[in-house]
Amino acid sequence: MPSVAPLRGLRYDPKHVGALSQVIAPPYDVIDASLQQRLYEQHPANVVRLELNRAEPGDDDQSNRYTRAAKFLKAWREQGVVMQESAAALYVYHQEFDVEGRRHVRRGVMARVRLERFGTGNIHPHEETMSGPKQDRLLLTRACRANLSQVFGLYPDPEGEVQDLLDASVAGQPPVEATDHLGVRSWMWPMTNESVAARVAGLLGPKPVFIADGHHRYETACTYRDEVAREYAEQHGGEPLPSDHPANFVLMMLVGMSDPGLVVLPTHRLFIEPSVATATELAAKLGDCFTVEPAGTGPADAENVWLEVESEGSQGTLGLYTAGDQAWTLARITPAGRARMETVAADHSAAWRRLGVSILHRLVIGDLLGAKEIPTPGYVHLMQEVVEGLGTGRYPLAALVMPASVDDIREVSQTGERMPAKSTYFYPKLASGLVFNPLV
Repeated sequence: MPSVAPLRGLRYDPKHVGALSQVIAPPYDVIDASLQQRLYEQHPANVVRLELNRAEPGDDDQSNRYTRAAKFLKAWREQGVVMQESAAALYVYHQEFDVEGRRHVRRGVMARVRLERFGTGNIHPHEETMSGPKQDRLLLTRACRANLSQVFGLYPDPEGEVQDLLDASVAGQPPVEATDHLGVRSWMWPMTNESVAARVAGLLGPKPVFIADGHHRYETACTYRDEVAREYAEQHGGEPLPSDHPANFVLMMLVGMSDPGLVVLPTHRLFIEPSVATATELAAKLGDCFTVEPAGTGPADAENVWLEVESEGSQGTLGLYTAGDQAWTLARITPAGRARMETVAADHSAAWRRLGVSILHRLVIGDLLGAKEIPTPGYVHLMQEVVEGLGTGRYPLAALVMPASVDDIREVSQTGERMPAKSTYFYPKLASGLVFNPLV
């Protein structure tokens, strides 16, 4: 792991904003127009005005949602709505949440992590990125000169040594508390003990980091760092950016890969295309690459099919739905299917080829069903969402697919590859608005 350091974070002052629950928000990439409006109305200082400011009529290069975000942040600092920590701190962060009736607590720590480009050090991506979100985040970073939300990183710590040390250091101290719109509770403790911070940095130093969420924000931070470095060199006769300059770091939430509260939800697919009329036609197209068996009828049987897929725990088992006959099919990859996958995905590693999402998209959709280019499917996580989606009649085909595990992420990442889109969904998202990392 690159160097980990505390920061003098910017935080909301409860005396100005009241309950912190009123000003936090999820990350920008899961805020739709309806939630954005709700957050705008929730509190005049809600972080959505920074993280995802609304476009307004008449916006131009001089006045737009990025410049407005910067003005809000500047005004809030001047007014005391946002205050800066009196001393550098690591921020111990717990989230308590329910998933289908079961309670979980995920534990981690927010810190500054020294940036390094993917492929040059010990920070590894696992998903592809797109230019649009990176440009959006870059414009926001340039305007605000701060990390407004955290990158989510995982590190190996089988015994939980790092987190146990952090939790012991804040035991008995009252946390900062907030609850988001989904009922996820956040607890945060600023930890300013320098000796503990040094021990944490020492323990984390040799460990790799695997990005779980926030790839676009991480790559944006690297690009912003490079811009700052060029400007600094121009202004200082070619001198390099000082190693302790804030732009050399990014705000990251670090969670041990063995943390019992680490939950990876599946991301199921609702396909607009391709269309397969019936389970019989589907079986014919799958051929000897899969064994198939009937698994249910109608959208409501999705839960029973998923229980079967999940209980097998195999990346090579898929639950497929054909709307033409409203039939569910359990499809299990065969040795012939594995061999076919090696051929159609020869450009990828064995670890990548074993992933359920890879098998689904490269072998089933792209090869056996012959649909190389398709509209982006609907991505859903819960069975109720599957049932509701199929009930609309918009989707002729659906697939229930196992999520990639943390071990899968590590194995694929260490090959230098990235997984197909929407291979993982770490639930819940980290709350934005707990702490900001100034870059000046």
